[in-house]
Amino acid sequence: MTQDGISLPPGLALESREEGLVLAADEARYGKPLQVDFVGGKAGHRRRFGGGRGQLVAKACGLAKGVTPNVVDATAGLGRDAFVLASLGAKVLLIERVAAIAALLEDGLKRASEHDETAEIAARMTLRHGDAAQSLAELVAGAQFAPQVIHLDPMFPHREKSALVKKDMRLFRALAGDDNDAPRLLEAALDVATHRVVVKRPRKAPPIAGPAPQHTLEGKTSRYDVYVHYSLKR
Repeated sequence: MTQDGISLPPGLALESREEGLVLAADEARYGKPLQVDFVGGKAGHRRRFGGGRGQLVAKACGLAKGVTPNVVDATAGLGRDAFVLASLGAKVLLIERVAAIAALLEDGLKRASEHDETAEIAARMTLRHGDAAQSLAELVAGAQFAPQVIHLDPMFPHREKSALVKKDMRLFRALAGDDNDAPRLLEAALDVATHRVVVKRPRKAPPIAGPAPQHTLEGKTSRYDVYVHYSLKR
């Protein structure tokens, strides 16, 4: 089906509701409608209590005392990591290849820009719809953005047991699918980033095929593989 020029798989619909734009489907299978909300919910809680620059994504992207690099989130998804980085002062360029997800991000950024607590954060976030694996350099240049750090979170191959996948991510996967071009995406990111590339992976997953990362940062369920060109200086 098509809504506002955006093609969607059967059974999925973009709907404008009082609370904003949502992606809706059969709730028994997919759970509640999917929405990007930077003001309340998990994003709001993480903004207030998330741990600041001690968070793993901030460390991986090089945010430190006196160091706040520009970050390209080349697989923006629902914008959760991008919002954390922007809330810590970084300017972030979000690139999302799936039109419906980009529409959700655009709506979420608009609402965040109209809220006192998040307007300043949203002002540091710029969104572009496009495929980073195919045209990362062009998207970055078109946004006139200095890509010191590029953050990648490619969709890991789907696990066979659907019960292991949270319902909201089932809906996300129905649109986005797996990122089978992750090696090409990494190659493009290494070409464009001026200082480092960071790749989020499940903790026990192998690195993306290609050059070996210089170092890794591990959390409970995920890790960051870090590829360094130059150090980020104060």
